[in-house]
Amino acid sequence: MASDAEHIAGLYERHARTWDEERSRSLFERPWLQRFADLIPSAGSVLDIGCGAGEPIAGFFVRAGYQVHGVDTSPAMIAFCKERFADSAWDVADMRMLSLGRTFDGILAWDSFFHLTQDDQRRMFPIFRAHAAPNAALMFTSGPRDGVAMGTFGGEPLYHASLAPDAYRALLAENGFEVMANVFDDPQTGGHSIWLARRRSF
Repeated sequence: MASDAEHIAGLYERHARTWDEERSRSLFERPWLQRFADLIPSAGSVLDIGCGAGEPIAGFFVRAGYQVHGVDTSPAMIAFCKERFADSAWDVADMRMLSLGRTFDGILAWDSFFHLTQDDQRRMFPIFRAHAAPNAALMFTSGPRDGVAMGTFGGEPLYHASLAPDAYRALLAENGFEVMANVFDDPQTGGHSIWLARRRSF
């Protein structure tokens, strides 16, 4: 199954247009995006890891006046972002090797981080920390329990993995983050499991 995780980048590249056309623009995520925004300064900087085609989440922050920097492994997805939001920063990059040399007021990994293997997820927390300014908000989605779940997209296997909740709590604490809110199988967001944390300033 780990090999299925390695195919994620190619899958999204091959099906970028279909994904963009099918991606809901209803902003069912809005309550959580607003909770995240409430933890960062007005017009602050937001790093969107796994930004996809930029809509609707990056667009939510761009239109609200935040400085958005989005990264995604798919050049086709990043091309959509650049076309839609030319004044924002967009990079083709693998989150597992991300090293932008700067920090952000907010870091978001919505429906992207959970495509990594469990080991790669563990290795992401120092990367989150390296890009987080003091008091920065961090929000990501996971699964509700330890394990691997397979879906499909474009007729191809779609890999998801999750650590146990206690493992996420430990990794956040080890890397200087305090959990602000957490929910599993949230009915308001179509069953998402969500973590909202904040980097301690000391």
